[in-house]
Amino acid sequence: MSKMHIKTGDTVVVISGADSNGKEPHVGKVLGVSPKEGKCIVEGAHVVSKHVKARRQGETGGIIKTEGAIYASKVMLYCPKCQKGRRVRIKTMPNGDKIRSCVKCGETL
Repeated sequence: MSKMHIKTGDTVVVISGADSNGKEPHVGKVLGVSPKEGKCIVEGAHVVSKHVKARRQGETGGIIKTEGAIYASKVMLYCPKCQKGRRVRIKTMPNGDKIRSCVKCGETL
């Protein structure tokens, strides 16, 4: 398994692809992470149509909209202080804990 710079629950900015929009990039919460594939699922980004079959009697099938996985390299952690997507620095505290902080302002993420 490879290490990833994001975790489930982080707020990220989509920096590449159809959801980047140039002027106003998409900011969303990470719903899930797959380190083996190097992908993540971001809330509201890469919405795909999924054909669902009814599994039980009385259940309806059809086409539903759901978030698809995107590569983790296409997202950056969102810094609330800078209000932008920023690179992160991993600091080791004296007690051995590791924290992620913004490279520009030093805010703990």
